[in-house]
Amino acid sequence: MFNMSFTDEQKDLQKMVRQFTQERVFPEAKELDRKGEFAKDLFKEAVELGINCMNAPEEYGGPGLDSVTCVLLTEELAKGDVGFATTLAANGLAAYPVLLAGTAEQKQRFFDIINQGKLAAFCLTEPNAGSDAGSVATKARRDGDEYVLDGTKCFITNGGLADVYTVFATVDSKKGVRGLSAFLVERSRPGVSVGKEENKMGIRTANTAEVILQNVRIPASNLLGREGGGFKIAMNTLDISRPVVAALGVGLGQAAIDLCTKYAKERVQFGKAISTFQAIQFLLADMAIQVEAARWLTYRAAYLRDVGQPFTKEAAMAKTMGGDVAMKVSVDAVQIFGGYGYSGEYPVEKLMRDAKILQIFEGTNQIQRMVVAGQLLK
Repeated sequence: MFNMSFTDEQKDLQKMVRQFTQERVFPEAKELDRKGEFAKDLFKEAVELGINCMNAPEEYGGPGLDSVTCVLLTEELAKGDVGFATTLAANGLAAYPVLLAGTAEQKQRFFDIINQGKLAAFCLTEPNAGSDAGSVATKARRDGDEYVLDGTKCFITNGGLADVYTVFATVDSKKGVRGLSAFLVERSRPGVSVGKEENKMGIRTANTAEVILQNVRIPASNLLGREGGGFKIAMNTLDISRPVVAALGVGLGQAAIDLCTKYAKERVQFGKAISTFQAIQFLLADMAIQVEAARWLTYRAAYLRDVGQPFTKEAAMAKTMGGDVAMKVSVDAVQIFGGYGYSGEYPVEKLMRDAKILQIFEGTNQIQRMVVAGQLLK
């Protein structure tokens, strides 16, 4: 049974983040996007608001927000800029392996860094290991009381700016996914460096970069969980984070609707506001139907996780629908704006560029359909 209602605390947090987004994030997003620049001042304000790592537990100095609240606030942030919302979500993504498999000491160490207003990054993807996590080539070799890490990670959100990484590496490549292990790696370790920073089509305010590990020595105590347990940690992490990606799509879609309804009432053609034309009305109606459906699928996936019920299928469904709806609705928004929609002077072309990545990262939507089918056919 799914009976969703929001608490007063959740509503207050939503109102706070909505105000921050409307007054600070959206006004700066256009120029930051043009420059491809990380929103460092906005991030400092997010730290002050306590939303820089929403899933950080209270006992480790964080807000301790549940999954429903995380998606609720992520949706609001995405209305202003999906890139900035992705930056904050990536902190939470990096935190989940620590929360799932870390010791009390590892959690304290990780969140001590986060609580200083620093960034974290989740390092799984490699040049030849995207959807296929079993192809991870980064090596982790045990040497006494240490592990030695060597390899290159790519397309890492916050990669160029993070002070701590959760890194997935193989202790035995012959074992495929059974050799994958998870580690805490501090940026300050000798041998950790940043490679190419990506010049992206969308989410240009989020930092995306290569993370290079060359003979990086870390204490054996930096292993998260057990050797060979990394694949399960990664898959569980992505299950939890997929509703957050879905919320990015819902927020972007709602922003498109808000912009289009305002524009349609102001834009006059043939002596009438274009909002009076049925063709425009039907586009707007379909946009609203699709976003609302994606919204409640997202909330339900998060709710199931919070109440301890299975949610892998629902998380994959939400991520798929959130990304697909964001892409469809943003394209329709450009159509409603017409030639102006194709111009960089208006905000909807940015929505279309930002939307595309939501069908790709944290598991492509084709992979999500495989997950859904796998769960149905179990």
